[in-house]
Amino acid sequence: MLFTPEAHEALVDEPWSSDRARAAIAAVVTEAESAFDDGWTLHPLDAEPGDDPGTRFRSLYLGGAGVVGALDSLARRGFVELARDYVPYLERSLDAAPDFPADDAERSLWMGETGIRLVAQRLAPSRANLERLSELIAANERDERCELMWGSPGTILAGRELGLDVSASVDWLREQRDADGLWTQHLYGQTTRYLGPVHGFVGCALALGEAAGVSQTLERYAVVEGGLVNWPALPGKRLDENGDGVIRVQWCHGAPGVVATLADVLDEELAVGGGALTWRAGPLRKGASLCHGTAGNGYAFLALLERTGDELWLERARAFAMHAAGQVERTRSEHGRGRHTLWTGDLGTALYLADCVEGGGKPPLLAVAGGRRP
Repeated sequence: MLFTPEAHEALVDEPWSSDRARAAIAAVVTEAESAFDDGWTLHPLDAEPGDDPGTRFRSLYLGGAGVVGALDSLARRGFVELARDYVPYLERSLDAAPDFPADDAERSLWMGETGIRLVAQRLAPSRANLERLSELIAANERDERCELMWGSPGTILAGRELGLDVSASVDWLREQRDADGLWTQHLYGQTTRYLGPVHGFVGCALALGEAAGVSQTLERYAVVEGGLVNWPALPGKRLDENGDGVIRVQWCHGAPGVVATLADVLDEELAVGGGALTWRAGPLRKGASLCHGTAGNGYAFLALLERTGDELWLERARAFAMHAAGQVERTRSEHGRGRHTLWTGDLGTALYLADCVEGGGKPPLLAVAGGRRP
């Protein structure tokens, strides 16, 4: 078995509707704008034990910079009109206390100042901001975490979007690659090696922007069964060896993230097998989000559409989009509020819905890598 059935739910029988998708996007944006109060408070589903429910994170992954970046993208693409200017909020965020002061997060793309400044540079470019971004990205050149969320792979992607010279970071990251083709992460006080995009091999390979040995390495760790393909979170481990016994089939760990991120360099049979598994498993019960939800998984189908040209993958992506829209609405009703984040909440799902309307696209991470729709 390549997935845990209990982690997934049956796909809703709802035909694709561009109007329905646009209405869902508009509802997410309207709710987010109405909830704005110098940022957005932490959603209960994102809170850790002991967190203050009034916490307003400001960075890219869980915070306001990610929300603002998504709102701006949707507005520029003509899906919504925004009620306010968020540049002053981003400027205040740069002067505020960091979200994660104990984790050396200043340089991080997803958790620190770099991500906030990247969004600010998209909305209101300035030489001073660009110079500070250049300093942060250069300072992260040799970050030992060797992963996307905190380390140099994330800041390499940001630097590329900004047109900065990241060759020193790329050279250093390439040198850190282990003999078996993977990277070692020194993360959260532990030394480990992950495969997926957020913390491991796939994110590092994306940052390098080269295909050398990538497909061969992923083929070595693939688990194949009846034409379906999945990857464990940790190389050499069983698929269910995750502490809770649940096999991961999501963007951050498992086939969807591998395919969504590297379909263009993967052996096509492997890529299609990963997409077929994602479809067979069905939408995630966890919700609609990008990082570990239905929308993130759907990006594997859009990647396969681009790779193969087969419209079947667009049909599947849009089927997941309809399901994700319903999940957002259900969660909003259950909690009496939206989930205002880019990677774990409603705004990432809105971007996915927009891409399905337009007939193709990539997750925000890959959009940074290619400078798409800044």
